This record gives sequence, structure tokens and C-alpha cells, in this order.
Amino acid sequence: MSEVTTIARPYAKAAFDFAVEQKAVDSWLEMLVFAAEVSKDSTLQQVIHSSIAPNQLAQLFIQICGEQLNEYGHNLIKVMAENGRLSVLPDVLVEFTALKAELDKEVEALITSAAALSDAEKVKIQKSLETRYQRKVRLTCQLDPSLMAGLVIKIGDDIIDASVRSKLNRLAEALQS
Repeated sequence: MSEVTTIARPYAKAAFDFAVEQKAVDSWLEMLVFAAEVSKDSTLQQVIHSSIAPNQLAQLFIQICGEQLNEYGHNLIKVMAENGRLSVLPDVLVEFTALKAELDKEVEALITSAAALSDAEKVKIQKSLETRYQRKVRLTCQLDPSLMAGLVIKIGDDIIDASVRSKLNRLAEALQS
């Protein structure tokens, strides 16, 4: 686990718990998306890493974000600025998004295939994965011709490798032993 994730997780968890309590998860997600993008700006990155006072940094950040943040969003920015953590806002967003996906019972599936999948194939794969994982599955597809044929599905730490390349590799290993 990276140090940045360790730093970002408590902020994301606190914001998420508050958002759930207030029934405002979607609005919090929008605020965090915007704030994370603002924090990535190169000029603002220089200011964040400068010796500016935390309260001045928070006020500057809040002014830049304008109406995109509500009073609770302002409080999060103030606390993060006080603790010198504004640079981890993109990671807070990643953690918050993961918590929201867990709440919504969603998972992301990365499908790597040798050839482009038809819409019918995508639907069939999606339904099969939803049955297996008992969650809504969002598909992201990419191509890798080196697979030769078949596909590789990655969901979290699970990998389903149904590619010809991996089958040939297993066959080669079996023949060598």
C-alpha cells in the first residue's frame, strides 16, 4: 500500500461517511472531482508546495473552486490545507470513488481482448460477470493483439485469463517438465 493512499484514505472515508449521512454522495463526488482537477494544476501545485500559510492556501483554493464547493467542501479543504495534504486530493477522489462503488455494489472490469468485442459479446460478458460477482459491472475494453485470441478479464485482484497466449504458455511449460 502506498504512503499517499494511506494519507488519502481517512479523508475519503470521513467525507464519504458524512456524505452518506447527509444523503449527498453524488454531490460530494462532484465536488471532489472538481477539487482534484484544481489541485492538479501546475501553478497551484507550486503554491501548494510553497511556504504559504495553510489558512491562506485554503482561502485561495476555495476562491478558485468558487461555487463548485459547498460549506462542507470548504471545511474539507481547510482541514487538508491545515495538515499540508491538498496535494493528495486526486487520491482522496480515488478512495471516495471506491467507497461509492462498494455502496452502489459496482465493480469495474477491465477486458483485454485480441480483437474488438461486439456489443452482443460485451452484454453477454457483463451479464455473466454480474451473476458471478452479484454486483453491477462496468466494462472497460482494450485491445492487445499479442493475446492471439480470447480475452483477459481483470476485476480487482481477480484475473480470468482465457487467452490463447496463456494456454500456449501453459502447454509449453507442461511439455518442458
